[in-house]
Amino acid sequence: MEPTPSRRLLAVADDLSGAAETAAGLASRTTRSRVVLVGTAAAPRHPGEATVLDLDSRRLSAAEAARAVRAALALSPSDDTLVLKKIDSLLRGNIAAEVAALAGGGAGVVVAPALPAAGRAVRGGVVHLGATPLHRTDAWRAEPGPPPRSVPEALGPARTALIPLTAVRASRRTLLSALRAALTEGRVAVCDAETDADLDAVVEAALADGPATRLVGSGGLAAALGRHLAAGEPPGPARAVFEAETSAAGAVWPATPTTQTAQTARRGAVAGVAGPGRPPGQGPGAAGPPPPAPAAGPRPLLVVVGTAEPAAAEQIRRLAADGATVVRLPVRDLCADAPSAPAARPLPPLGDGVTVVAPEPATAGPPPDGVTPRRLVRGLARAVAAAVARRDGAVDLVLTGGETARRVLDALGVTELHPVGQVHHGAVHLRTPDGRSVVTRPGSFGDADSLRLIVQALRPHPPQRKVRP
Repeated sequence: MEPTPSRRLLAVADDLSGAAETAAGLASRTTRSRVVLVGTAAAPRHPGEATVLDLDSRRLSAAEAARAVRAALALSPSDDTLVLKKIDSLLRGNIAAEVAALAGGGAGVVVAPALPAAGRAVRGGVVHLGATPLHRTDAWRAEPGPPPRSVPEALGPARTALIPLTAVRASRRTLLSALRAALTEGRVAVCDAETDADLDAVVEAALADGPATRLVGSGGLAAALGRHLAAGEPPGPARAVFEAETSAAGAVWPATPTTQTAQTARRGAVAGVAGPGRPPGQGPGAAGPPPPAPAAGPRPLLVVVGTAEPAAAEQIRRLAADGATVVRLPVRDLCADAPSAPAARPLPPLGDGVTVVAPEPATAGPPPDGVTPRRLVRGLARAVAAAVARRDGAVDLVLTGGETARRVLDALGVTELHPVGQVHHGAVHLRTPDGRSVVTRPGSFGDADSLRLIVQALRPHPPQRKVRP
């Protein structure tokens, strides 16, 4: 299949941070992407549009997750719609059930979960974090069971065929033949990959026979698909006209989907993207930047840290050192039984600076009775929604952890987001239809300066702030 910006693309993810990462990877000058948090109106509406649907299925049962995937596929039955299933690069979630649903009706499936930007490769069908196999790391420490020892093991009973790195890096004909042989036998093709170039080769070969083959992978594969589609952008005068229009409107879009560097983030370039003011789906290539930012002026920036990753404590400490107000909420209050009750200790009124809210640090030993990760996140979302409701005016958000992000946006009634760019890999800046900024980031991504860089991107010239006791 020749790359073309005229095709529709439906991507499905099992959590919100993954959906945002996918949308950012797919966005280009001719592919407008959006993240949809509910099933209504989720089908790609225009040629050249990528709709990324957050199924919120990471914690569902396997049967429920499979039904969610089948329902998503039914939203866009068109034969010319490309389908991408975003999975976790650490193989968490209902991967076996969701891939089985994708393969329903005899559809061919190619799986490539490598994420080179995060140092996650697949060698011999085994996910590696650097040089260490996934099952020999502690990456699944928060999960109820051990990690799979290989990608085929994560796929459960599916019949698989390994496409080794030697085939991925061989000639295009060799890789295409290996994929065709696997798919003809009704097997799921599991591809090794270490680099972005490896993923580019997989995408090109997988789609050589048309859009019927369904792709499964991490944000790395989404970015490779974005590059593949961007290769079909209109050349010459047509592209020059498109660039002139978006440049005049203040849009800053990379020529191909790329991750913003930390240096760009420090300059605040990501936060400065503004759209040309045309409705979605209009303009050259049916693409366009996200909704414009609201009028400039001081307003709160609320950073919600719901992840249990050890690095989060240092990230919060550095924001506090920069003058952010840090509010720790008692875990027992957040896990109160009444699902509609606000947290017992509400957040203080939001000022025009930066406020960080997080649960109190966990103590050693088993959690108290009634304290579960899901209850904690839902309580955190209620506290945030109550604080935002009390504030007169817009509040921008930084949300870490896919489930935290989804629960907070559900509590606020946000159902659609449009990507602006990435502050760093996985930290995706999005905008709501009414112009509020939202940055999502997986809990396991980012170094000690991650939250600091995100805040600097959204607030490149912060006012002086006082540290509250």
